[in-house]
Amino acid sequence: MSDFRFLHTMIRVFDLDKSIQFYTDILGMTLLRKNDYPDGQFTLAFVGYGDEKDHTVIELTHNWDQNEPYDLGNAFGHMALGVPDIYKTCEDLRKIGAKIVREPGPMKHGTTVIAFIEDPDGYKIELIETKQ
Repeated sequence: MSDFRFLHTMIRVFDLDKSIQFYTDILGMTLLRKNDYPDGQFTLAFVGYGDEKDHTVIELTHNWDQNEPYDLGNAFGHMALGVPDIYKTCEDLRKIGAKIVREPGPMKHGTTVIAFIEDPDGYKIELIETKQ
């Protein structure tokens, strides 16, 4: 089992261009690769903070025949990103259009400082302050 490595998380997105813009321009990730699969009628785009051989990434799946936004359901929770200064990060993200859905502050029943933002499809992204 020690040879296992977490590769990616896949989420379905309604507007691929809008999602790529959010993850690259708002969160500073890089579009690593994007491929169309005409026979399957979908596109996969991979975004992340570094090369897939060394980093876990997000797979954005866009199904061409999806005519309305996805129902996120109630099983998926959120993705999480570590940030060094959560208050400044939220201030900077707000300035460039990010939707802050939980302002930074200590988590309930704990001391870890967290915040939540939301991507264009409504997926929650937790920001966790990491002390440097």
